[in-house]
Amino acid sequence: MPDQQTKFVFVTGGVVSSLGKGIAAAAIGRLLVGRGLTVGLQKLDPYINVDPGTMSPYQHGEVFVTEDGAETDLDLGHYERFTNTNTSKASNVTTGGIYDAVIRRERRGDYLGGTVQVVPHITNEIKHRIKLVAETRDVDVAIIEIGGTVGDIESLPFLEAIRQFPADVGRRNCMYVHLTLVPYIKHAGELKTKPTQHSVNELRRIGLQPDMLICRSEAVLSRDIRSKIARSTALPDEMVISGKDVSDVYEIPLWYREESVDQRVLEHFGLEAPPADISDWEQVVRLTRAARSPVRIGLVGKYVKLEDAYKSVAEALKHAGVRDGARIEIDWVDSEHLESEQAALDRLSAVDGILVPGGFGGRGIEGKILACKVAREQGIPFLGICLGMQMAVAEFARHVAGMPGANSTEFDPETEWPVIDLLPEQKEVRDLGGTMRLGADPVTLQPGTRIRELYGEETVYERHRHRYEVSITLRRKLESAGLVVGGTSPDGRLVEAIELPAHPFFVAMQAHPEFKSRPERPSPIFRGFVDAAHRRALERTDVDVPTDVDASSAGAAGSGAR
Repeated sequence: MPDQQTKFVFVTGGVVSSLGKGIAAAAIGRLLVGRGLTVGLQKLDPYINVDPGTMSPYQHGEVFVTEDGAETDLDLGHYERFTNTNTSKASNVTTGGIYDAVIRRERRGDYLGGTVQVVPHITNEIKHRIKLVAETRDVDVAIIEIGGTVGDIESLPFLEAIRQFPADVGRRNCMYVHLTLVPYIKHAGELKTKPTQHSVNELRRIGLQPDMLICRSEAVLSRDIRSKIARSTALPDEMVISGKDVSDVYEIPLWYREESVDQRVLEHFGLEAPPADISDWEQVVRLTRAARSPVRIGLVGKYVKLEDAYKSVAEALKHAGVRDGARIEIDWVDSEHLESEQAALDRLSAVDGILVPGGFGGRGIEGKILACKVAREQGIPFLGICLGMQMAVAEFARHVAGMPGANSTEFDPETEWPVIDLLPEQKEVRDLGGTMRLGADPVTLQPGTRIRELYGEETVYERHRHRYEVSITLRRKLESAGLVVGGTSPDGRLVEAIELPAHPFFVAMQAHPEFKSRPERPSPIFRGFVDAAHRRALERTDVDVPTDVDASSAGAAGSGAR
């Protein structure tokens, strides 16, 4: 769409939270990308934290890390997985970040002594951030998701900003999409449209008239229900979309295409584009539906009571299994409950693979170490990510390398064997937010290692989010005991990946490869792990093990590692 002004789609939500605004925005983006348009996505979050980096996963789910090192909302993971487009620091904006920027300007005297107010100063900063997501990549369409629910006090500045936005770019360059709920009242046997009417009325009071409604419901809305909603909200019938429940979120772009959502968006903006080519996406959905071979992965974490705390990990496992017909079944294991070696063995002996993901703080650490021990001693395929790698190193040090009590100084500052420690440049850091090693860094993979075979190339780029590293001084002692360093920083100083060569699959990485996994291009390290777990599952059920998938094909699948 050369020489055209960027179009802006604003996605809001009403009635209740958790309607799936992020998935809706991502699905619309997927269809527009399939039609040859370049798309940028952004999440406006109403909380006062500057970013979610210091928030508990129980509060907000996982912290998703972008290529350029921003700690962001998990919805950005949906954006990237659906559109296969990297997000950036400009893609997540919070109330805290907005106020922080405005207050800093006021302290510098940028406002020349004027009174600083929500309107126009806060709203102008919000509009500036919205325009940034379009300007950063010169996109055809920018899709902006406004967090929270219409009617919340916290969201009002964002809603006021997008109300003003047409004055800056023109009304024909803006589209308002509103998600609502059409609940089914079982005892009455009826779908109720009143919540949607009230939600739209709330928007109108703010000065916003939606151009499209996506009405979430358990089943497809009838033509009569849509017409009723259309009449009460002053919309054409075709702009009331039935957002029915589906069994898998990856089916949503296909359903939106059936509902002509992408076509309605193009018509609103007066754009023309070829029909959406999403054949690769359709193939993923077909394979997902056809997956029959169960593979049970024991995910040993600290935040398993909220599965969204490990959203990208769960999705990466799913991506990795689908092409082999593997149906991933995640067994959520609370590491605090693994109180002894016997308890860990009893809990994990029936799984086909053990995955220890990232995390912070000392709670549940010993349980993670025991999970690593069970995987190593029992020959269960193992994947460690970030903290998971560090705990695998600590376990190996304790029980193989002759370093009793080995630990990370994060959890035991007085340990005799600090196999995991802060780098010298991190020891003086006091602020917690945004001060870790963040974003994509190069990883040099060593020849002859399993991880090099999986990726199929010498240098890959994976995203990091951590502060502690494998000890530089104790590395040689670990290697002499049999721990293989499969990946390092380009200068060889930092340990990026470890593995045990005599094990069916025991690989761990300091980075977070799950952030770059895509439905069409699974992460190579996840692909290798799930392949090994799948083989174990088949062997345990006396099924012939397939031979058409090997490490090289896993690497060929790619992970967007560059």
